[in-house]
Amino acid sequence: MCFDLNPISSTWLDYVSVLMVLLSCWSLAMYKPGVEKSFIQEMADAVVFVFFMVEMLMKMVALGAFGYEGSYLRSIWHKLDFFINCGEVLDYLMESVGMHLKFCQVLGPMRLISRVPSIRGVMTVLIDAMPMLANVLILYIFVIHVFGVVGIQLWAGQLRNRCFLGEDIPGMYNVSLSPFFMTKYGEEFPFICSPDAKTGMRHCHDVPPYSENGQTCSLAAPHHAPADLFPTVANACVNWNLYYNVCRAGELNPHMGAINFDNIAYAWITIFQVVTLEGWSPIMFHVMDAYSFWSFLFFILVTIMGSFIMMNVCAVVIATQFSEHMRPETEEQSAAAALITRLCRKFINWLQRSYRDYKRRNSVSPYDSDDGRIDASLICRPYLRRVKKIVNSKLFDQVIMVAVFLSILPMVIEHHKQPKKLTSMLQISNIIFTVIFVVEMILKLLALSWRYFRDRNNLFDFVIVIISLWEIIAKSDGRLSVLRAFRLLRFVRLLHFLPYLKRQLLVLKRAIEEAASLCILLFFIIFMFSIMGMHLFGGHLTFKTPHGDTIVDRKNFDTLVWSMVTVFQVLTQEDWNLVLYNAMAATSPWASLYFVAVIAVGKHVLLNILVGIVVQSFHDRGPTSSEQDSSLSSSGSASSTPANSTPESSSKADDNEENSSRRRSAAVNSAPEEDSAPSATNVDNKSLNMIQKVLRWCKEHEDCSFYMLSPRNKFRIFCQRLISHKMFDHMILLFIVLSCITIAMERPGIDPRSTERWILNVSLYVFSAVFLVEMLFKVLALGLLFGKDSYCSSSWNVVDGLLVILSLVHIFVSLASSGKNNMLGILKVLRLLRTLRPLRVIKRAPKLKLAVEALIASVKPIGNIVFISCVFFIFYGILGVQLFKGKFYYCVGPDTRNITNRMECLSANYRWVRKTYNFDNLPQALMSLFVMYSQDGWVNLMYDGLDAVGVDKQPVRNHNQWMLIFFITFMIMSFFLLDMFIGVMVETFHQCQQEQKKGDEEALQGQCMDTCVAVPEQRPYYADYCPVRRSIHTLSTSNFLDLFMAFIIFISVLMMAFEHYNQPPYIDKLTEYSYYVFTAILIVEVLLKLVAFGVRRFMQISWNLLDVAVVLISIICAIFNKTNMKHRFPINPSILRVLRVLRLAQVLKAKKIRVLLETIIKTLSQVGNICLLFAFFFFIYAALGVELFGKLECTEDYPCLGLHRHANFKHFGMALLTLYQVCTGDNWSVIMKDTLRECRPGDHGCLSYLSWVSPVCFFSFVVMAQFVLVNLVVAVIMQALEDSTEENQQPANLCLPREEEDVPGSE
Repeated sequence: MCFDLNPISSTWLDYVSVLMVLLSCWSLAMYKPGVEKSFIQEMADAVVFVFFMVEMLMKMVALGAFGYEGSYLRSIWHKLDFFINCGEVLDYLMESVGMHLKFCQVLGPMRLISRVPSIRGVMTVLIDAMPMLANVLILYIFVIHVFGVVGIQLWAGQLRNRCFLGEDIPGMYNVSLSPFFMTKYGEEFPFICSPDAKTGMRHCHDVPPYSENGQTCSLAAPHHAPADLFPTVANACVNWNLYYNVCRAGELNPHMGAINFDNIAYAWITIFQVVTLEGWSPIMFHVMDAYSFWSFLFFILVTIMGSFIMMNVCAVVIATQFSEHMRPETEEQSAAAALITRLCRKFINWLQRSYRDYKRRNSVSPYDSDDGRIDASLICRPYLRRVKKIVNSKLFDQVIMVAVFLSILPMVIEHHKQPKKLTSMLQISNIIFTVIFVVEMILKLLALSWRYFRDRNNLFDFVIVIISLWEIIAKSDGRLSVLRAFRLLRFVRLLHFLPYLKRQLLVLKRAIEEAASLCILLFFIIFMFSIMGMHLFGGHLTFKTPHGDTIVDRKNFDTLVWSMVTVFQVLTQEDWNLVLYNAMAATSPWASLYFVAVIAVGKHVLLNILVGIVVQSFHDRGPTSSEQDSSLSSSGSASSTPANSTPESSSKADDNEENSSRRRSAAVNSAPEEDSAPSATNVDNKSLNMIQKVLRWCKEHEDCSFYMLSPRNKFRIFCQRLISHKMFDHMILLFIVLSCITIAMERPGIDPRSTERWILNVSLYVFSAVFLVEMLFKVLALGLLFGKDSYCSSSWNVVDGLLVILSLVHIFVSLASSGKNNMLGILKVLRLLRTLRPLRVIKRAPKLKLAVEALIASVKPIGNIVFISCVFFIFYGILGVQLFKGKFYYCVGPDTRNITNRMECLSANYRWVRKTYNFDNLPQALMSLFVMYSQDGWVNLMYDGLDAVGVDKQPVRNHNQWMLIFFITFMIMSFFLLDMFIGVMVETFHQCQQEQKKGDEEALQGQCMDTCVAVPEQRPYYADYCPVRRSIHTLSTSNFLDLFMAFIIFISVLMMAFEHYNQPPYIDKLTEYSYYVFTAILIVEVLLKLVAFGVRRFMQISWNLLDVAVVLISIICAIFNKTNMKHRFPINPSILRVLRVLRLAQVLKAKKIRVLLETIIKTLSQVGNICLLFAFFFFIYAALGVELFGKLECTEDYPCLGLHRHANFKHFGMALLTLYQVCTGDNWSVIMKDTLRECRPGDHGCLSYLSWVSPVCFFSFVVMAQFVLVNLVVAVIMQALEDSTEENQQPANLCLPREEEDVPGSE
């Protein structure tokens, strides 16, 4: 039977199918949870279902179902359609039974992937990268499982601990008390305790006293007396909380039962949340309260291994795979773009020729043949030439750029509660600048005529001018004034004078253009997850207020808009854990799978493709930068170049300017050489004036230190020998370490009259004197300024000298400001820069030197990205001021439900308070935008913007949902700018790595030639073995033993995962006996290898040493378990059994997994060096934080939201832990908010200058830690993956070290 293929291969079928997909999307978007579908929706679903079923059957008949090349099911996109159609059939069958799931119908929009070429290209790349992604996923799950097993072994049931009543107090005294102690915040902030025998940070004797009517109670309850017989005593009541003295496990876990280590499933959820770095610190604080302070080491290890390494490995794999597979497609796209550009150019040239022919025909003679009138165009032609000359002059461009800059200043200085005179001045300035830009537009129209609209910048200026005129003429209420901020984008023209910054902006432009298809795909993924969330959680996420009202949570899935906003919030990982807790409490623990899927698909896959696009844009910048530079310069400066100019001519002009500037610089540089010629020595000394004599004398004594000590001076020679001695450096380093120790000991709580304070003060003077003497010796030995090896010729010496001077300044300042709390006290922290002295050891550590060189080399490009980000911030900051100034105020009081404005709030004796992050002026707006840029706290800022009603108006929930555009677009642009940091670090680290490899490769090649030439063939060492030992050797080197041991270790780890809280006795017996069996098998394996290889060869292999360590640990754990000695240790020694999983790294023979393992190992070796950089920055900022924020107090009357007993700057150790929390981005904006509080009267611990010092401190730390150093880890991983891939693709090398051989004697 023959079937015509034309209908199924025609384009009309694709167009109709796209329309049907959009129809199904419309039907899904109209869905409302808890509401039946309308008849129109049902008909639309039926039409879509019938169409795609008929389409599938037609294609099956035409192509054949399966069995040969080209059949229907041979195409992966047809398989996707087949799966969706079968799922929809199953949905209809389930609905006929009464089960309304409609789950597969949600997947209907995925049909669009195969019908849009750009989206299909992105998905094809993802499918090609799927094998490597699967390997990353295996390692990722493996790491989470291992840490989950450790969590079960240590903390199963520990987070249930609560302080219960030791006696029946309610029955004895007829009072109403909770069975266990609860804080005033309830289980939102539970009081988790540690038994008295344990070393947790919170015990039942730490329960705060009972309070009644705002009064703290202190009396004990009389025994066996009813409560109504208590004597009435003024200002006294019974402290009932004193009887919560028994710490034991209850029934509740924190966060509505979602966070615990009671079994492996909940342990997976908890560890996954820790790995995402959102809400991980409260989990750590709970464990520290229940178990031990040292539990923070576990969580820091999880965040480093899981987030900074494994998640970045996932990002690097996707980025590299995407860049490799997208190269041919990008070339095709660039060729298509070039073709479209060529066609457009031909069309424009044709229009231009037609216009010239028309003009030539209509202006043959200056006089009209009928009435003798003169042609007006000929009369105006001289004036038009003059106008064209003016428009094309550089002066005109410079005047316009100055006008653009000055027009932005009125918008910058605009703020809330500004004087009326300033408002009128701003309005007048707006009119003046609008007139200037109107004149500019008219002049350009006269000079360029219709060619004015060929330039997109001119079109942009035209729109802004029209909007400004409309705003002035119509006297609008200011809604259009926000569009004036787009004038700031005209500064792109200045990039012609900043070529490197222009290249960075071109990379950003290219990344945005190439990410268009990715954004479309991301939108559809968000849409599908939103519809799925509406079906799963719609109408369930509610809570009750203290007044008894039921309110829908702001993070909900009730409508399509809010469902998409919530999914987008989960993608950014901001407060996604709160959505998880509410969903698990409202539905079931299986809801966690939905959020894991959203983060895995959206964050770890799709958003990491954006990283690949940015990195690839940096790599491809070289061959395409010249073309893009010329295009940008021609489009950006079209108004300043003649109409007949071309990009080639402009590039030639640029080359001529560069050559002339080089000639000028060469002439300038050669001038000193001419002045210092020998002919100058023949000048008569008598003819020189006094100044010239002094200058000449100074020049003759340049080699003398301080112009007194010649190079042959004995004292100077002694100083040179002294500073060149090794002991001199060792002693200085010792004093540096001691100085760092004393700095770390500083804290606000030291008694001024104590011995510790006296020692620290004396050490300050001693260290300052020692470093001053060091500097003097070096200056005397080397000279200060002049000379080849002078003191100031080394940047390290300049830093040392500056630190010594600052230390002396600090001493004088501290003496001058003793006993006073003024701004001079902040200069004390300048001595902290002395901690940079150990950086001199970098020269002796090549890998650490590479990391530092990459960091230093990236300063310039990172500065350019920071500049681009600042322009981006200023643009959105001006928009934010125009939209939200004066609107971020709210009323604080017991009941504000009926409050609508500021007057009503103050009349009710409530407080009218401004939010800490607001848009009242540009500095405040920039601070708020930086918080959003770091993706921490942006959701709450968005809610504040949506609720803003007006000036002096009480916020109303979701008053203006259109403001979502402002916040969502800012976050989308922040993705690109944040990935630009990654691209810069990857590029600079790659360049430094290539430079370092040049010398290493030559040395390795020479060494290989020396060691690997003429290696004689040797007889195998096992040739003389007896048959029994030979068979043992064969077994030990076979793949069978490796696979068998992998299976045994895998089963062993699974058996450990079976353990859970309150497990039955048979589970204990099963895990115990299986542990003995697995240990015996490990011992047998080690004995077999000892017999096969011998002791010497066995010990030469590092993997065998790991086997011995695992066996010894297993035996020790078994001994502890049988002798019940494990309770004597602060940490359960049974967790050491988890180290068995390291054996899996040896037996994983898959090539791609081996590449990933080698990447992780190389990354760990390099990350250790990067950790030193982290340590330097952490040390400086921790000491700075103790100095600035150590005295901040948080009380019940003046509570803090981010700073508490676990996160503060009271001393150096706690400051380090707090800074690590800030480094991970977990709630750092709330910590900074606590440091920005207004000082209360009488609060001596609050410094008045924190309002501007605190943002500078936190912003600089966040930029260095989150945007630079963490992205340096990404660069290290990318380079390690590239090296591991190259090593595995190279042929076998005879010069491989012994550690890289499989086993000795392997054939």
